[in-house]
Amino acid sequence: MRINKGKALKLLESADLLELGQLADGMRKKLHPKKVVTFVVDRNINYTNVCINGCKFCAFWRPEGSPEGYVISKEELASKIEETIALGGTQILLQGGLNPQLPMGFYTGMLAGIKRAFPSIRIHGFSPPEIEFIARQNHITIREALGILRAAGLDSVPGGGAEILSDRVRKKISPEKIGAKQWLNVMREAHRAGMRTTATMMFGASESAEDIIAHLDAVRALQDETGGFTAFIPWSFQPGNTKMGGIAPATGVDYLRVLAVCRIYLDNIKNIQASWVTQGLKMAQVALRFGANDFGSTMIEENVVASAGVKYRVSKDDIIHGIKAAGFRPAQRDTLYNILKYF
Repeated sequence: MRINKGKALKLLESADLLELGQLADGMRKKLHPKKVVTFVVDRNINYTNVCINGCKFCAFWRPEGSPEGYVISKEELASKIEETIALGGTQILLQGGLNPQLPMGFYTGMLAGIKRAFPSIRIHGFSPPEIEFIARQNHITIREALGILRAAGLDSVPGGGAEILSDRVRKKISPEKIGAKQWLNVMREAHRAGMRTTATMMFGASESAEDIIAHLDAVRALQDETGGFTAFIPWSFQPGNTKMGGIAPATGVDYLRVLAVCRIYLDNIKNIQASWVTQGLKMAQVALRFGANDFGSTMIEENVVASAGVKYRVSKDDIIHGIKAAGFRPAQRDTLYNILKYF
């Protein structure tokens, strides 16, 4: 039976941790009875670090005119994708800052160029803030922007930029970023266009327990409406090198508690990812008994979390060994969770 927000809040705030884990593990078993844990081989490519949003929680962005600002070259982009494919990669996560100097032709040219040179690679790219920015810069609707990007080669949309879907929290940590309703609307339009997307949540950056549940409820409601989310990825805020460096990072217990509630509440989203990139390999193994069924990506390259000083690195073999050691069968998947290979 589906739980409501009140019950979810009680679980998050006061449930015994191990009992909460059992509830989440039971939900995982219902959705994934074969004890298979999936992962994807991909690379995060950030095409620019110039961004006008200047989010307080981000250590990656640089202002316009900064000597540390960059826009990726065609040659570097091609080299990164070639290496990804050589390592067995099937997708790239393509994201960047909101750079006013980039015209629509930059985005469409980049997408079309990737597809011409690497037709097998899947482009999982442009979070809702980027898509809204591209639309606004070019004086077109979100639907039109998605149509143009999709025609050029965009395959699916990642769930970045969600943070916490509470405008009260967003005004504190990212006052220039799009609001919660705008984030949800981009996802709604993507789903209506037939595109699949993921959803994320960054917690541990000033939000309340009520805000976390409100976030999950907004995502669940949109999934009820469209069915377009393939997975949900909760991860904890990393304060290093940011304007919010005084905040103590979420603990492992905090992470497991939030993860378990995500699995229990989001009964209409089949896949929940563990976040080894913020928690490390060992905690990600534990997460598999707190509701997670997916190990996320090998992340051949990752820059945003690393810029906050968190630099966990794992190889494909590390992931396979970690999944097996936790008592599950590893399987490599594609972006849409189709199994490519068992191990």
